[in-house]
Amino acid sequence: MARLPSLFVSHGAPTFALAPGRAGQALAQLGQQLVGVKAIVVVSAHWQSQQLTINANPQPVTVHDFGGFPQPLYELEYPVQGHPQLAHAVSEYLQVQGYQPRLDSQRGLDHGVWVPLLHLRPQADWPVVQLSLPYHASPQWLFDLGQALNTFAEQGVLIIGSGSLTHNLQDVVFNAQQPVAYAERFQQWITERLQQHDRAAVIRALNDAPDAARAHPTTEHFLPLLFALGAAAPDYHLQTIKGGIEHRALAMDGFCFNQ
Repeated sequence: MARLPSLFVSHGAPTFALAPGRAGQALAQLGQQLVGVKAIVVVSAHWQSQQLTINANPQPVTVHDFGGFPQPLYELEYPVQGHPQLAHAVSEYLQVQGYQPRLDSQRGLDHGVWVPLLHLRPQADWPVVQLSLPYHASPQWLFDLGQALNTFAEQGVLIIGSGSLTHNLQDVVFNAQQPVAYAERFQQWITERLQQHDRAAVIRALNDAPDAARAHPTTEHFLPLLFALGAAAPDYHLQTIKGGIEHRALAMDGFCFNQ
C-alpha cells in the first residue's frame, strides 16, 4: 500500500463550517484526490489534557464547543464512526515508543476535527481517532509524536494536525477585507521554511519567526503543524492548501506533505 500524506489544516473560526471560502474549497478538492484512506488519526487545538489521551469512542458525537454563533452552526452534525481497534493499536505502539497514553471511550469530536472534515470528507466515511494535545507539549514533543506515528501512514491512516497558521483572536474582525500584515508575513515565513524542508526552523518558529508572539499569543493552534510535519515522509513534496487570510487575522493556509 502506498504511503498516505500527512496534513495540517487551518480550521479558523467555527463559521468555517458554514462559509468554506478558499480553504474549504481547497480541502474539498484534496479530499477527492486522496485514495486508500482507511481511517484518520488527528490532533486538534481544542482538546488539551494533562496526559496524552486517545479517543476510543466507537460513536463519537459532534461537539459544538463554542458559543455566540448563528443557530444553523449548532444544528450541523458530522456522523463519523470512531475506530476503537485503531485507538488501541496506536496506544500500544506509543507505549513501546516510551509514551504513556490513556484511552477515553466517551469523548466526542470537537470543532477542530469535524469542521475541516466537513469539507475534506463530507461523506463522513473515514473513521476518526483523535489524540489529545497535552498541556506540557512543546513543538519538539509534537514533532516527535508525529514521527513516532508515521508508520501508520503506510497502513492507510491519514494523519492530520488541525490548528490555525495564525491565531490571535484579539485581532479578529469578522468579514474584514484587509488582512493584518503580520499574519501575511508569518504565513509566508512558515511556507518558505517548509518548502526548504527546514524542519528545525519550523520547530523553533515560535521563538524565531517574525511576529510569532503576535501570530500565536498561545501555542495550541500552532502545535498541530508540528504533529503533521513529524509524520511526513523525510523527502516530502509540499502542497499548500490555499486559504488566504480570513477575518483580518486568521491565516487559513494548510499543508499536505505528500510522499
